[in-house]
Amino acid sequence: MTIEDNVPRAVVPANVNEPDRIAFGLTFRQLGIIGGTGLVGLGVYRTFGQLLPQVAWIVTGTVMFAVAVVMALGRRDGLPLDVWLRHGLTLSRRPHTLAPGRARASSVAVVTGQPSLPAQLRSPVTALGPTGVLTSEGSGKVLIACGTTNIHLRTSGEQGALLEGFGRFLNSLTGPAQIVVAAQRHDLTVYAQATADHAPRLAHPALQAAAADYAEFLLDLDSQRDPLRRQVLAVVTGEFGADAAVRALSGLGVEAAALDGPAVASALAGAVDPFSPPVPGPRAVPGTPITLRSTS
Repeated sequence: MTIEDNVPRAVVPANVNEPDRIAFGLTFRQLGIIGGTGLVGLGVYRTFGQLLPQVAWIVTGTVMFAVAVVMALGRRDGLPLDVWLRHGLTLSRRPHTLAPGRARASSVAVVTGQPSLPAQLRSPVTALGPTGVLTSEGSGKVLIACGTTNIHLRTSGEQGALLEGFGRFLNSLTGPAQIVVAAQRHDLTVYAQATADHAPRLAHPALQAAAADYAEFLLDLDSQRDPLRRQVLAVVTGEFGADAAVRALSGLGVEAAALDGPAVASALAGAVDPFSPPVPGPRAVPGTPITLRSTS
């Protein structure tokens, strides 16, 4: 028996959100489209079968069945084809409102009346306290910043203990929870500037030169590459649930800490604008007077 045989494996199906297959490998929606088309065609044939020759009915039925199969099995933009077509039909039938802007000579559209402006983004978060408890969907939730651990570098016994501990953490949850893993643009200029500022205070000229070279390396890396940082956040319900989650994650060897209000505000600001580099430092909690202005 090799070491690989003792490695515990947790099998998680990748199609947990897929609908159930009822018969012939087809879902209820697919069976409804194909079967409904067949029943409608059979009813039309029994009612008007004497009006057309048999060959015409066979050709028409074949075309209708092919269209039904394509509608049931086809996909477009990650959606079932019938859902995609329904959304397109709904969009085409709704009135289109043009946002106000500067008219161009090639434009043939005429805006009449007072068009409505695009609505602002309404966050499901309705309140945020200084301690970091945010109110969403009528309940208080807490954000926990988590680190990561490499399970592949552990022994088989340690891997089994980690998987069992993570399973106990999931089973101990008493309310809705969410684990968000996001990759964000990482600004290295702040670290390069801090290294360059600290370099003259080093004791030896060789260390000063090495620090200056390292600062230039960080600047080159930031300008030529696209450095990313991974952010792992766990959202749990209630402060009591947050304390239990922090203890459970710490028992797994993962650094975890509940975020306070300014840190939660910064995380929410980064979530609504993920393509821009996050502003370093915390954000002011809504309703808190700002008494200091940044000079940067």
